Amino acid sequence: MGSLTPAGGAGVMAELLAAQQARRPVVLAVVVASRRSVPRRPGSKMLVHADGSTSGTIGGGEMEARVVRESLEALAEGRPRRITYALLDPGRGDPGVCGGEVELYLEPYMPATTVFVVGVGHVGEAVVELASWLGYHVVAWDDRDGRVDSVDGAAQSLSGSIDDALTAFRVDEHTRIVVLTRNVDLDTEILPALLATPAPYIGLMGSSRRWETTRRRLRDAGVGEADLARVHTPIGVEIAAETPAEIAVSIMAELIGHERGA
Repeated sequence: MGSLTPAGGAGVMAELLAAQQARRPVVLAVVVASRRSVPRRPGSKMLVHADGSTSGTIGGGEMEARVVRESLEALAEGRPRRITYALLDPGRGDPGVCGGEVELYLEPYMPATTVFVVGVGHVGEAVVELASWLGYHVVAWDDRDGRVDSVDGAAQSLSGSIDDALTAFRVDEHTRIVVLTRNVDLDTEILPALLATPAPYIGLMGSSRRWETTRRRLRDAGVGEADLARVHTPIGVEIAAETPAEIAVSIMAELIGHERGA
């Protein structure tokens, strides 16, 4: 276990906020009810990090160890859970002998999904606007001077080389990449860097013919088939979209479906 912060809930909540800002997944374990003699009373809090370390305490001992295990399972599922422990007889499997019963609520806090829009043309602008409206954290990059100015305020905007952009914004497993660039040459240049990230979704706009050209160039440059298979293209759900706004709807529909396992 990690070091424990003071018992007060304010310290735990401050660490929870810091974890969210740093995009680290955590679980907040809270004692919500108790009966008779128990180590901690309702309102006691503990934060469980993805590596199993903790901040705060909900009682220590075997019960706390079990709460950590349950919290890691809740984190893996991304769903809250409510658990109850009797603290009567370790001989029958109880995690304590205090004589009471305690009920806890475990709430996972996952980092917000980021939509990383690569290429801010007409469709890119529409995707930034729609993804922002849907509540996603949005980052937009374009190599052309001034293109990202059009999305200022709706997204974190980046320019320069793709390597500079990936240094300024660290793509993680909670990032979905939407590649909406203007030609095969740029796709071939930037996709190796994007494929080197842990993003679980990389969608590419363009025709099947354009992708075959890009795919051949990437393969010749040494990109493996397993990485090439990660690219979702042509991006978007087929809805006969024509306008940039309609294409943005089809793209975000596919992205949402991917997130939900559809």
